[in-house]
Order: sequence, then C-alpha cells, then structure tokens
Amino acid sequence: MNHRSDDRPDRPQASTDHAVLTDAYTDGQPLTARQRLYDHQTPQYDLPSMALEQIGDRAGMWLDAGCGNGYHLHRIRAQRPDVRVIGLDLSADLLAELGGAVLRADAAHLPLRTGSVQVVLMMHMLYHVTEPDRALTEAARVLEPEGVLIASTNSRTDKTELDSWWAQAAADVLGNPTGPKRVKLSDHFPAETATAAVAAHFNKVTMIDLDGVIEVDTPAPILAHYASYRAWAHQTGVPFEATLEQVGHLLRSKLEDGPLRINTRQVMLVGSHPLEHGSPTKGPTPS
Repeated sequence: MNHRSDDRPDRPQASTDHAVLTDAYTDGQPLTARQRLYDHQTPQYDLPSMALEQIGDRAGMWLDAGCGNGYHLHRIRAQRPDVRVIGLDLSADLLAELGGAVLRADAAHLPLRTGSVQVVLMMHMLYHVTEPDRALTEAARVLEPEGVLIASTNSRTDKTELDSWWAQAAADVLGNPTGPKRVKLSDHFPAETATAAVAAHFNKVTMIDLDGVIEVDTPAPILAHYASYRAWAHQTGVPFEATLEQVGHLLRSKLEDGPLRINTRQVMLVGSHPLEHGSPTKGPTPS
C-alpha cells in the first residue's frame, strides 16, 4: 500500500509494502548512509544513550523493533549486559549480521506474549509500517503495566533543503519549471502527529526535541543520503539516477558560496504505562 501526506501533493508517495522494504534493506548500507549524515550535525545527539537514560534501571526483556543495522541494539547490549535485548526486523539479511537474540517479524504483529516485555524501542521505523497505530497497539500490548516505549521520527519540516535541491535537479532533468520533492519516508508518521498517536496507547507521553543544523563542505554525504532511497526510485516521478547525478552538479556549484547547510528537526517520544493494561488517560506531556 502507498501513502501520501494529504497536504503535500508535490511529494511522491513512499511505499510501505513489505517487498519494497525488503529490497531497500538487503544490506545495511542505505540505513548507514542516512545515519552518517548526522555525523555532521550540531548539536550532536547520542540517541542510544538518550534512550538508556529514559529507560533508567528497568531490567528484564527489551525489544528493539525495526532494529535495522543494529545501531541502537549493539550499544544497548554493550551498556546493559544485564538485560536480554531482542532485535526484531523484517529483513532477514540484516538480522543475520547482528547475532544474539533476533526475530524476523512485522512490528504490527509482534510474536510475543502480552505483558512480557519491559521496554520497546521503535526508533525511526514507525513510518515504515503500513498502519503505525497497529504497531503502537502491539507495543502497548507486549509491555508490562510499568513498561516504557521509546520511539523517534522526523518533522514534516525536517531537511527541507533536501527537498529544494532535489526538486530543482528533477526540474532540470525533466525540462520543467518545477520538479517533485524527494521521497520522504517519515511523512507517513511525522512528529507533528506522533505525540497524539503514542498518547492514544500510553498514559504518559514525553516529547524531546532534537533540532540541529548539518553543515558539510562536500556533497558526498548528502548524495549518499539521496542514493539510500533507490528502492523507491520507481515512485520518485523522475529518472532517479539522472536526477541524482544532476543534484550532484547542483551541490558542487552551491559549495562555491560556502558550506552546505541543512536544518534538521526530529523528536524522541517516551511513552509509559500502556493503556492496554487499563491506566487512566492523562494525555501527552511535551518537553
């Protein structure tokens, strides 16, 4: 199934179909390319450490749903050897590289008993799920009454410079005055609606802003980021490789005027006391 943000008709759809996702993550390189772009961000946010801080001294069994290349999983296992952390993902190829306890499954259908988990992580992955609300329902179900969910996503206004540069390059390739924006996965679960979505399943929700600025003096990390969406090339509305080449020319030209700057806006969401277990609703708590 494909999805489009209703207020963004100029943005191509990003499929959440399992076949597309499996193709997108046959190896960890695309995900790593997106993560590495943040190496150039100020301020820096150490998301695994921030997640551990929010989790506190909870023990037991933890689930990293949509664990991908193990960015969070490896750090958590290293820093909390006292807990059992299960990595869950749709990609058998990625799971094969992780080691330890792993499950190949859909986050919207968790193969775990109700109330059996103390912590669920859903880091930058809910926008990959066709029905994010179903995945949140499942997270609340498998968590114990005092359990906690840690999730993250991007704002609709995150990295708008990438939209502009891609659209300009696409227009050049098509020979049109304007071109479509880039495919943006997180529009399917944006920060603007994420707090309310989590609050529908958890008694308390805290939102932590992760704003910053990426600055680079080479187009390489930006081009790698664009290229990481190659699995969605058929949905971009333009010849993908030609547009990627053209955006490279555009960025090299812009570098003549100084470093390339990208404004980022992400959020971390902390949900506690799942309503699956009957807690009274108190609503979200912004932070």
